[in-house]
Amino acid sequence: MEGNLEKTDEQVVKEILAGRLDDFGILVQRYEEKLKRYGWRFLSSPEGIEDIVQEVFISVYKNLKSFDLDKRFSPWIYRIAHNAYINALKKRSRDPLPFFDPDVLFPHPITPERPDRDLEKKEVRELLDKSLNMLPPKYREPLILFYLQELDYANIAEILHLPISTVGVRISRGRKMLQKNSNPSDYKL
Repeated sequence: MEGNLEKTDEQVVKEILAGRLDDFGILVQRYEEKLKRYGWRFLSSPEGIEDIVQEVFISVYKNLKSFDLDKRFSPWIYRIAHNAYINALKKRSRDPLPFFDPDVLFPHPITPERPDRDLEKKEVRELLDKSLNMLPPKYREPLILFYLQELDYANIAEILHLPISTVGVRISRGRKMLQKNSNPSDYKL
């Protein structure tokens, strides 16, 4: 298993599908802490995160044959985690997630990458750590994936099943909400 640590996720998946089932531990090793951090920030509570992450890995293992080997593995596993966290969030909250989302129906153009992006990422990471609970989930999750998990817009769009332009809009709006640094009631759009 140690010789496989330098292989890509996709190569590891191929080997698992070829019968090297022990190599699944490599994927667990690579993603367990990331998925826990993602879940903790997305759900705003560490309660039950380990159980949910374990369920994510069980789901990944059961559905590994459906993974398209021509695509990247990380958006696929994050999508499974996203679904698990959404289900956990629904169980925790009496308020259902909104079914009508104007950002998806009327997407806006995304802001192109800028040279000052690294400084902005650092500032937003600090704001995120302080203010995540105040953001609605539809803005919280793209910010977490972009600034804390360091995924690009295309991967986030694939994970959240949104147009890339909508991801850009939500990141931009979420960032503005954080920068307002105001009363949580101001965070409703």
